[in-house]
Amino acid sequence: MKIYAFHLLNDFSGSPKVLMQLAKGWTKNGIEVHLVTSSGRTGFLSDIEGVTYHKYWYKWAANPFLRLFNLSLSQLFLICKLLFKVKRKDIIYINTVLPFGAAFLGKMKRCKVIYHVHETTMKPPILKKFLFGVAKCAANDAIYVSKFLLNQEPFKKSTNHILYNAIEDQYLEKAIKNRIPKVSLKNVLMVCSLKDYKGVNEFVWLANKNEQFQFQLVLNTTREEIDAFFDKSKLSKNLEIFATQTDLHPFYKNADVILNLSRPDGWVETFGLTIIEGMAYGLPAIVPPVGGITEIVEENKNGFLIDCRDNELLNKKLNEMFDNSQLYQEMSNYSKEKINQFSEKAFIKKSIEILNQ
Repeated sequence: MKIYAFHLLNDFSGSPKVLMQLAKGWTKNGIEVHLVTSSGRTGFLSDIEGVTYHKYWYKWAANPFLRLFNLSLSQLFLICKLLFKVKRKDIIYINTVLPFGAAFLGKMKRCKVIYHVHETTMKPPILKKFLFGVAKCAANDAIYVSKFLLNQEPFKKSTNHILYNAIEDQYLEKAIKNRIPKVSLKNVLMVCSLKDYKGVNEFVWLANKNEQFQFQLVLNTTREEIDAFFDKSKLSKNLEIFATQTDLHPFYKNADVILNLSRPDGWVETFGLTIIEGMAYGLPAIVPPVGGITEIVEENKNGFLIDCRDNELLNKKLNEMFDNSQLYQEMSNYSKEKINQFSEKAFIKKSIEILNQ
């Protein structure tokens, strides 16, 4: 079996990490993996042992029109690069709906096309309509990261599957070894992209409101972009902001609670990879009350479901979690139990079953 796996932008965010886990699992099971992604960037998809790489040009741009032009041009390059390499018996595996050129390539070569769908929120709406339209026409199989996402974006002409993201075995083993008894509860962590809709301003507000706690915000971007974003913001002394990190273990080890404050009116979380990474350390979580992330966090069991736009409720629940040591311990214990539902071995096994169907 030969798989051509496509991902647009290699970085340290959730969707390329999922594809990295799959690529490693596939190669260990004797599957020939060809990874197709943009050049000039380092991320989770870099230097995976046993994988053959095919790289093409793509450059992200802040201007939406230029970004759309760059995306379209990159997909043309993608098709030209692989048109005479891909064979009919090969599998086209498309990670996120963005690499639409891979779908056209798959149809031209009459390959089996599998989409791994991670997203539902996308702007502008016309781009979403186009990308999902291509996906729905081209996909033989569609893999969704949550039940919520399947219900939101059903592909009626394909065979649909739910495949929850998984925690890496090596990561989980290290997390279990790193777990430490909690003497005092005061450290709050959030890991996300530098976007308004990810709730970064609400996180800053929460830090300003609670000088008795320590807040760490890890953003998937550069220090220069962070400085520009917060140039006119009032940042409290108990808040530390970090640029892209390749190793998040020290942050999870230090934290007492993990947050995801995505605004439901701007971004609906389809899964929440950083939440299960925190759960591996036994961290309770506060997350939005909508989306696939509610399939990970259960109200009053391993965290709270709160709309970050309700600032006062958010503040109240954070303090309640820290003030009630018994509640905190019960939530922490439940997190340690629930993380076993996201086993990497089961994740790889199910993905191979889908490939073989």
